[in-house]
Amino acid sequence: VRFRSCDGNKKIHFGSSEPEDFRVGEDGVVYAERSFQLSAEPTEFVVSAQDKETQQEWQMRVKLTPEPAVTGASEKDQRKIEEIIFPWQQYKQSSPLKRQKRDWVIPPINLPENSKGPFPQELVRIRSDRDKSLSLRYSVTGPGADQPPTGIFIINPISGQLSVTKPLDREQIASFHLRAHAVDVNGNQVENPIDIVINVIDMNDNRPEFLHQVWNGTVPEGSKPGTYVMTVTAIDADDPNAQNGMLRYRILSQAPSSPSPNMFTINNETGDIITVAAGLDREKVQQYTLIIQATDMEGNPTYGLSNTATAVIAVTDVNDNPPEFTAMTFYGEVPENRVDVIVANLTVTDKDQPHTPAWNAMYRMTGGDPTGRFTILTDPNSNDGLVTVVKPIDFETNRMFVLTVAAENQVPLAKGIQHPPQSTATVSITVIDVNESPYFVPNPKLVRQEEGLLAGSMLTTFTAQDPDRYMQQTSLRYSKLSDPANWLKIDPINGQITTTGVLDRESIYVQNNMYNATFLASDNGIPPMSGTGTLQIYLLDINDNAPQVHPKEATTCETLQPNAINITAVDPDIDPNAGPFAFELPDTPASIKRNWTIVRISGDHAQLSLRIRFLEAGIYDVPIVITDSGNPHASSTSLLKVKVCQCDLNGDCTDVDRIVGAGLGTGAIIAILLCIIILLILVLMFVVWMKRRDKERQAKQLLIDPEDDVRDNILKYDEEGGGEEDQ
Repeated sequence: VRFRSCDGNKKIHFGSSEPEDFRVGEDGVVYAERSFQLSAEPTEFVVSAQDKETQQEWQMRVKLTPEPAVTGASEKDQRKIEEIIFPWQQYKQSSPLKRQKRDWVIPPINLPENSKGPFPQELVRIRSDRDKSLSLRYSVTGPGADQPPTGIFIINPISGQLSVTKPLDREQIASFHLRAHAVDVNGNQVENPIDIVINVIDMNDNRPEFLHQVWNGTVPEGSKPGTYVMTVTAIDADDPNAQNGMLRYRILSQAPSSPSPNMFTINNETGDIITVAAGLDREKVQQYTLIIQATDMEGNPTYGLSNTATAVIAVTDVNDNPPEFTAMTFYGEVPENRVDVIVANLTVTDKDQPHTPAWNAMYRMTGGDPTGRFTILTDPNSNDGLVTVVKPIDFETNRMFVLTVAAENQVPLAKGIQHPPQSTATVSITVIDVNESPYFVPNPKLVRQEEGLLAGSMLTTFTAQDPDRYMQQTSLRYSKLSDPANWLKIDPINGQITTTGVLDRESIYVQNNMYNATFLASDNGIPPMSGTGTLQIYLLDINDNAPQVHPKEATTCETLQPNAINITAVDPDIDPNAGPFAFELPDTPASIKRNWTIVRISGDHAQLSLRIRFLEAGIYDVPIVITDSGNPHASSTSLLKVKVCQCDLNGDCTDVDRIVGAGLGTGAIIAILLCIIILLILVLMFVVWMKRRDKERQAKQLLIDPEDDVRDNILKYDEEGGGEEDQ
């Protein structure tokens, strides 16, 4: 059936009054919806055409009459085959009738797909009105005839009968475009070719196919009705513009069915899945499984083909449950003076998904710790709060702490949740008293004392204190831990320190006038504890050391010029018991002042020189009296060994032999003795080697045959002028 509107732009939807028996496609083709027997009487039904925009409707009555069943040649004779005649036109002038070619638009031929035959099946007959006067030959060209796929359409060259040779598949080729030709027996074109369009009418022979067999989507818990979840899509290979390819979706089942069996709905045309009911709670149902059905024929359950897929919808977590403490009060204990110790585990419950920001707990103290001695860390695995000591606690100061703590999630609660955002609890922490080490006061202790304090003198009292005021303990015991010079001892009961030796500031154990000793104080607690203290003795200098000359040896020339010797006074004491020093020569023996003179050139230095013009070379001991500036003064007589020698013009000694003969130092004598011993050893080794060599020679002579001895084979010839042979 066809509908033609006046303006030609109307969008028409066809309908049937008997939809269970007959269906009308969008292209006006009428189909039988089922197999049934027609009675001999005509079957009538109404086809309606409705304007999709204005809803205006037109109706037309269709009368369907069955053809009588015929077989063989009679069927061919009685079936009326449509003819397509090559177009032409007549017009009249003064001359006889003539004709002129004109173009026609040949209506397309509609051929249902999947036809069961029999084949070849006749379609149309192509003929020319000139076949009465000429013998014509007909042919068709184009895809499906003489082009791939070839052989689908054939034509009888004599009668022009066009036939199809096998069933067609619209999903492979939806239409064929052929061209019909008419030529005479000589191959000359008689008519212009005409175009023939064969449309393959779609049949509902393909089920819908989902792009995925399993679709995965998510929806937050607590979502309101109408929340978009996901979209499922199916395709149908049939004509999408006909009912065969028009799909409709629906939900067949939902598992689980709580809290409602219809938690979701689907848009039957687009496949969009949305929520339709409230009550999504991940803590109760974490996942829904929907069976989705797609049906063609616009969802007609009787005639449409269907297919199913699975939609898995995971309910995602939102923070709709705050953490809650499992107890109102937690208890813990910690030994005093311990840090980085976990004293209590705070446990919470949270119904949200574990290890997400909506489940992870954060703890904080809201009271009871003004000095910041505790902190709370979160165990990432158990979500527990670990109360940890970060600063030492003194039992004697604080015996118990009562902390107020709060727990909340990393992210805030979702809107509309009626629960409080945090949970609170108290933590009672008991401090355990432990035996602490005694400590000296002050530490270190500084004592100023003059050196020279005799042994057995009381120096000071160095005592310690025990911080454990609530423990039943006896008094402390004292002992010496370090005393480098062994000058001190301590009373084990009262800590009184006395000297066991003379304090000497000039000792090697004194650095920068300071002497350090260490003492130990021990209690009898369980376990016993001890503490150390350092006693620093600042030694004040007294004038207990006389100055000495430096160097001890010197060299000068036997003549008056040049003969100056520079000497220095050395005193272990410090100011004011050291320099400036006084230098002088003693009165006895009288030769000292007669031969020598000394002049001070600075506070620590003096110059010794000859008083006489000439002094015989040799070694002289010159006593020098040096007095310091202490109160009282300290003086000493130091011997300066002076070597007098003959000198050259430069002032260097030349009379070395006499000086050496007169006296050598200890080092020189040892060096000379070592050289002599080495020389004797070398001589001894040489003698031994010579003797061994002589013995080896004698042994070789005994091994030689006397006849081979060249000394016995010398012949004497009384001839002169020997030739080359004699040479």
